[in-house]
Amino acid sequence: PPPPPLFFLKKMPQNDMLRSLVGSEMCIRDSLNRAKISGIDTYVIEQESFDSKLEFEESLATRISEINPKLIVLAGFMKVLSPQFVKLFRGKIINIHPSLLPEYPGLNTHQRVLEDKKKIHGVSVHLVTEDLDGGPIIAQDSVHVLPNDTAESLAKRVLEREHIIYPKVVESLAIGKIQLSDYGI
Repeated sequence: PPPPPLFFLKKMPQNDMLRSLVGSEMCIRDSLNRAKISGIDTYVIEQESFDSKLEFEESLATRISEINPKLIVLAGFMKVLSPQFVKLFRGKIINIHPSLLPEYPGLNTHQRVLEDKKKIHGVSVHLVTEDLDGGPIIAQDSVHVLPNDTAESLAKRVLEREHIIYPKVVESLAIGKIQLSDYGI
């Protein structure tokens, strides 16, 4: 399978939009090793090392502020960021979500789509706001739900689309085809 979207950053045009950095909420050895091999700086902040979510987010915000990125790309980051954190980086954070938002925000999207007998499912890239999976949509891609699909088979096909759409969106942001503002595209 293609590498996670984060690793396409190394292949993007070098400009002020992107800094080569991979952060992880937990120590994911394969991803971090691939980043290091590609010459991408890495760091690990384990939430379990902190007494509270607030302390974790303060540490994360400090690290992000040190590099002052123009874009923060969430990929596989399964934490809900507090409104205070999001406000610090308003208009800079994008996320990818495995559904055609605004349908199916939150978790278990594939199972919920199957239970609702939907014919189409997909993926959305959106600007992160204080509302969970509620920010303005930047791009979407869809897959057909097949008669024999399970949550796992559907998730696999959606993930393949994620690995296509997310790097395209990040590249479009990097070269200025798409521009973000505090609450819009």
